[in-house]
Amino acid sequence: MSTSTKRTAFGIDIGGSGIKGAPVDLSTGALSADRLRIRTPQPSLPDAVADTVAELLSSFDIADGMPVGVTFPAVIQHGVAQTAANVDDSWIGTDVDALLSGRTGHDVFVVNDADAAGIAEMEQGAGRGQQGVVLVITLGTGVGSAMFVDGKLVPNSELGHIPLKGDSAEKYMASSVREREDLSWKKWSKRLQKYFSLVEFLFSPDLIIVGGGVSKEHAKFLPRLDLKTPIVPADLRNEAGIIGAAAMAQREVEAAGEASKPAKPAKKPASR
Repeated sequence: MSTSTKRTAFGIDIGGSGIKGAPVDLSTGALSADRLRIRTPQPSLPDAVADTVAELLSSFDIADGMPVGVTFPAVIQHGVAQTAANVDDSWIGTDVDALLSGRTGHDVFVVNDADAAGIAEMEQGAGRGQQGVVLVITLGTGVGSAMFVDGKLVPNSELGHIPLKGDSAEKYMASSVREREDLSWKKWSKRLQKYFSLVEFLFSPDLIIVGGGVSKEHAKFLPRLDLKTPIVPADLRNEAGIIGAAAMAQREVEAAGEASKPAKPAKKPASR
């Protein structure tokens, strides 16, 4: 599979059951080659997952130096996993950036999976051009979140874990809870109302974007919510992680390039 390096970066989305990736045309947000998916090894130990990521990348003809962004289901601080969700606990404390960069031979930049989906929505989806405070909330097995202030990511917001009904909110109102408890859309919407009312009170957002697989059914629950804040469905779904990871990697490379440029000499004061 041949790809151009012009405004192209590679995105990989690591999940509990599958690892998928593709090069992304960053000017349009579209995949520039067919996506490849490989099953996540079980157990999902760091070395085994790193080997799978390397295998996936080697299936594409990508140029040296192409930025590679990877989503990971964990709180990520400076490339290091601080938690582990749906992957082995041995990831906690692992420098994921260094592990994957060493195994693949590419400069790899790792980001929390919900943050990556949020980046995609802000750059190519429902949040494009939106200023102020934007929350991207993904409803799935759990509840992921990404927070942006004037387009800049506040990483690892983890708003699915704010307390609600005596436990993490996601245990009360995630999409998986609706399915497990066989809740009607109306009853589930009442739970969402409690959650989004709390989020609205705490953060006073200018826009809330709802993603996750259930967002394709948005007409069945979003109109039932009574909020001051506009709340809209996400535009991107299954490919959001790949697109957001690629965009983040390109941004990191560009920022590093700017930081390495020599400072411009100070202007001499005008002579009198």
